[in-house]
Amino acid sequence: MEETGVQGFGKTVLVTGGARSGKSRHAQALAEAAGGAALVYIATAQAFDGEMTERIARHRSERDERWRTVEAPIALAAAIVEADAPDGVILVDCLTLWSSNLMLAEADAETAIAALLDAIGRVEGRLVLVTNEVGMGIVPDNAMARRFRDLAGMLNQRVAAAVETVDLAVSGLTIRMKG
Repeated sequence: MEETGVQGFGKTVLVTGGARSGKSRHAQALAEAAGGAALVYIATAQAFDGEMTERIARHRSERDERWRTVEAPIALAAAIVEADAPDGVILVDCLTLWSSNLMLAEADAETAIAALLDAIGRVEGRLVLVTNEVGMGIVPDNAMARRFRDLAGMLNQRVAAAVETVDLAVSGLTIRMKG
C-alpha cells in the first residue's frame, strides 16, 4: 500500500474512511485533477435539520462554478446514468447517507444496489464514490443500527469489488488500497 496524493485512478474509484477523515476533500481533489470537461456532484444528503442544512451549504461552498450539483437521495443509479458523459467526471458523496436513505424509505436495498453496480460498470466518464467505513467500532446496541452497519458494510464490499481503485482516508492521509 502506498500513501497517495492526488493520483490517477482509472475510470472508477471508491474513497472510504471514517467520519472527518478527509475522504470528501480527497475525492473532490481526485475528480478535479481528472480533467473532465464536465464536473457533476451527486449529493445523497437530505437536510432534515438545521445542522445538516449548514453542512450541505458548507460542502456546496467548497465547490467552484465548474461543478453542477444533482440531488439523488434515493435514485442514485439513475442519476449516475443521466449525468454520465465520456469526457465528464461524477463525484457521488456519499454512499453511506444513500444507504440510510434507502432504509428510511423502506426501499428494496438489494435492487437499488444492483442498479448502482450496473451503473458503475457502464459509466463512460470517470466516477468517484465516497463512503464511510462504519464497521471499525463497537457492535451497535440496537437492531436498527446493526442493520444499517451491515447494509453499509455489504454495500462497501460490493462497490469496492466493482471499482478499479479504492483509497482509504485516515486522519487526513490517504492510502491506496486497490488499483
